[in-house]
Amino acid sequence: MQTHYPPDVEEAMRGFFDSLPERQRRRYAALEVAKLGRGGISYLARILDCDEKTIRRGRRELVQVSDLPPGRSRKKGVVGSR
Repeated sequence: MQTHYPPDVEEAMRGFFDSLPERQRRRYAALEVAKLGRGGISYLARILDCDEKTIRRGRRELVQVSDLPPGRSRKKGVVGSR
């Protein structure tokens, strides 16, 4: 299985990742890791400059059924913490 992307693809992935809201970042990273297989988490964490825990959380979120309506990233009335 492929474990490295060409530099131009890595750069495009970083740009795309940085343009996403936090939840979608985690899920995107998790999807990419699923393609890479063994060693993918550490490789992708370096490429995307994110914590490996972020990717692991994204993997958990991908297998959980969302209780949010389509198009929503938060439940109504819930304010993000700062």
